[in-house]
Amino acid sequence: MQISVSFRNVDPSDHLKSYAETRMARFKKYMEEPVEIHLVLSIQKFRHTADVTISANGFKIKAQEETGDLYSAIDMVLDKIEKQIKRHREKIKEHKAEGKTKGQPEVKKILEEGETEEGDSPQIVKTESILAKPMDAEEASLQLKLSNDEFLVFTNSKTRLINVLYRRKDGNFGLIEPTS
Repeated sequence: MQISVSFRNVDPSDHLKSYAETRMARFKKYMEEPVEIHLVLSIQKFRHTADVTISANGFKIKAQEETGDLYSAIDMVLDKIEKQIKRHREKIKEHKAEGKTKGQPEVKKILEEGETEEGDSPQIVKTESILAKPMDAEEASLQLKLSNDEFLVFTNSKTRLINVLYRRKDGNFGLIEPTS
């Protein structure tokens, strides 16, 4: 994390600079390296201004605050920056979560392992989530031939519906298609 503090129309103060640097160190937990933080402190008559620009991983965050005291201006502008960083991180999390399922629906694959305790009615013992990749039936049959699985769940690229291709006891394949 690279922090630079600049002063405009005010004498440079080591105490003010160290105060700002220690307050900005809290952003390390929110962002990955490389991070550049530029803080400009200025005074014009009775207006004390703190202006912060953060550049990290291809995005920029900027905030400015004016008060009657430089210390409170630093605190207030850093609170604004922290809110913006948290909002940006939430957007990234939401975008990643949407990206997993967008265009490729997730389908639950049920596997039965062993006999149940009761013995008279089968129960779901294990549930596994898989990604139903879009492909046509011919491509799915080639994939099932290459694998040792008994069935393959996929999204039919022509109909955009979930299909199941399964291995029959006679060595051929069966295809289950939903009716629309």
